[in-house]
Amino acid sequence: MRYLFVLCGLLAGATSAYADDGHGAIVYGKAGGKTPDWAIASDVPSGWTQDCCTYAKAIGVNLVLYRGEWTGEPDRVMVLNVWPRKLPTLDAEWQDDQKAYLKRDPRAKVSPLPVTNAAMACHGVLYQGADQVDDAVVFCEPDPASGIRLSWSMTIKDADPARKDLLAEFSQVAGHARYMKYEAKH
Repeated sequence: MRYLFVLCGLLAGATSAYADDGHGAIVYGKAGGKTPDWAIASDVPSGWTQDCCTYAKAIGVNLVLYRGEWTGEPDRVMVLNVWPRKLPTLDAEWQDDQKAYLKRDPRAKVSPLPVTNAAMACHGVLYQGADQVDDAVVFCEPDPASGIRLSWSMTIKDADPARKDLLAEFSQVAGHARYMKYEAKH
């Protein structure tokens, strides 16, 4: 996977207003080269914790959302990754991911994961692994001038009794994500 450096010092101040009310999160970063600085904002479901700078940084991602205590396990953790656009289309991004997933797990089932995002083009997919663990992934492309692509992902066990609710919360987070060109004020 592709990961970017997140300006966590900026994020810590920006997200503190959201952390107490549980409504949203925002992360900032640089896509690199001539690509402008960016910000991604989205919902944080009630009862979920957001982290950009401790656990997210430790695992090399831009943002994690989780319930309860951090376990270090991927189950029930929403992950945001942002990277400089390298492949020519959004379809190429998810097809490349699907090819890699099926190479690791040839018996996996792949099905669409409906996600509607009014702010950017997104494509959702649900990988149902032969190991009884599923991966929900949503690839999005903000404004083409942004030079970035992003993905939200979450691992859920097949037998998780909260599976339906977790997928609904995940779809809400991915569906409400917004891209903003970030301009730092000095």
